[in-house]
Amino acid sequence: MSTQNLIIYKFILLYNILEELDLDLNFKIISADSEHSLNEKRKNYNNCLVISNCKYPYINNQFVLNNIPTSIFKLIEKINIEFLKLQFNSQSDIKVNKYIIDLNSREMLIGKQKVKLTEKEINTIIYLSKSNKPISVNELQENVWSYQSDIETHTVETHIYRLRKKILKSFDDDKFIISKKSGYQIK
Repeated sequence: MSTQNLIIYKFILLYNILEELDLDLNFKIISADSEHSLNEKRKNYNNCLVISNCKYPYINNQFVLNNIPTSIFKLIEKINIEFLKLQFNSQSDIKVNKYIIDLNSREMLIGKQKVKLTEKEINTIIYLSKSNKPISVNELQENVWSYQSDIETHTVETHIYRLRKKILKSFDDDKFIISKKSGYQIK
């Protein structure tokens, strides 16, 4: 996992307090005292959360600490919760061709059009999209459905048929998942 970076913006007192606890924290502490300094640090560090004592409308991923005094343990807990939210949101969207798969809401989107998907449908799309070659029914059974390949079942074919029908109805796209002799593929 990448390092979490807490940029303390125009709040030197908080920076000094957290710097004393630096060895006990699971995030890196960085100070920024100007908008230019903040922008430079955000460019140089990934996975950033900006904490300040007032709201700045031009800052994304900002945590405003306006209820002071608070215990240091509660503050660190709140910061860790904000990092978890940040991580959750950054992992929620996956781009597959022209579509966005929102893992949190289990939806496939293009523009304002969207369709609800099941967890198996999402897993199937993600698995197919990661391969440059067609994926066999047996491979999908083993890796998406966790079935043994020697079991006779039409689960994969049925699910893909329904998924293709759903995508055709919602997006008028009959070429998203294509069938080949050797299996299914998303190009």
